[in-house]
Amino acid sequence: MTTIKAGEIWVATIPFTNGISSKKRPVLILWLDGDDVVLAAVTSAQPRTQTDVLLRDWSTSGLRVASTVRLSRLDCLEKSLLITKLGQVSQEDADNLREVWNTHIKPQF
Repeated sequence: MTTIKAGEIWVATIPFTNGISSKKRPVLILWLDGDDVVLAAVTSAQPRTQTDVLLRDWSTSGLRVASTVRLSRLDCLEKSLLITKLGQVSQEDADNLREVWNTHIKPQF
């Protein structure tokens, strides 16, 4: 398999919670954990919360439409569910994502 790195945009097979079906969706790789990847959902919807980050350089990241990373929508998937790499977030978008993460993502206990 191709090397997977944090900051990359991939298309992944996302299983539904019912375990019966799945959907192919773009995702942002946040970090690797053994044979798994922790990722955030990428959507074409506009930001709706403080943890949604609109990508400024979405087209150079390999996405077809303007996109938002939902840092509050995290998932952990096996690497085998990654289908194809689309691209990498720009340095400006990466910096913005880190800033939002450091400001708003924290345990609620």
